[in-house]
Amino acid sequence: MSFRHSITIVASPRPRVGKTLVARLLTEFHRHEGRPVAAFDVNSGEGTLVQFLPEYAKVSEVGDIKGQMALFDRLIADDGASKIVDLGYQAFESFVAVASRIGFDSEARKRGIAPAILFVIAPDRASVEAYRGLRSRLPQAVMVPLLNEMLGPSQHRDKYPMLGSGAALVRVPALAQGLRRYIDKPPFSFSNTRLANAHDIPLDVQIELQRWLRKIYLEFRELELRILLADLQSSIRF
Repeated sequence: MSFRHSITIVASPRPRVGKTLVARLLTEFHRHEGRPVAAFDVNSGEGTLVQFLPEYAKVSEVGDIKGQMALFDRLIADDGASKIVDLGYQAFESFVAVASRIGFDSEARKRGIAPAILFVIAPDRASVEAYRGLRSRLPQAVMVPLLNEMLGPSQHRDKYPMLGSGAALVRVPALAQGLRRYIDKPPFSFSNTRLANAHDIPLDVQIELQRWLRKIYLEFRELELRILLADLQSSIRF
């Protein structure tokens, strides 16, 4: 099998761990790479993905059957777009339960779509158990632990083993607190200089943000290569 595009679900059962920021960065990464991208905001409250990137994200629901069908049909549609899901903590269990019941990860692979879950790691027991449970509930998805260094140093990475071919820890490097305030007010696009100017971001801050982005994009590229190599090795074996 050769994957044509991907579905990346940014998830955690905890609030305020940076899921929406990661979903924004992934969406911008695909745009930077010149790929069509569609983002899905399964969230609630302020500072949601659709508020930051209204041109690329749409609000989705998993609270009823109609919303579930619309979301999952769109995710596995053969439209050539890479898909990003910003999965809010309130919808975490509902989304995973539906995805497991319908065999979403297996169906995605049958259609040549690479499913991956970027799980923002945290030290609490509920997060650790949720991460481990995803392996049995969505066995065909690549489980990728993500360390958001803006939350502070991590002493709990050993609780999140690498699961599945191609998996490895992904890091979002820390960004100085003085710079974070520039990117936390929607709408904001890392690749849209007009928005940067509208936010009155000084040139030196823009340069530092670009350095930070390059580090993150390198992490994403390496992850893609690992998943691709794992897929090729699997194809050779069979």
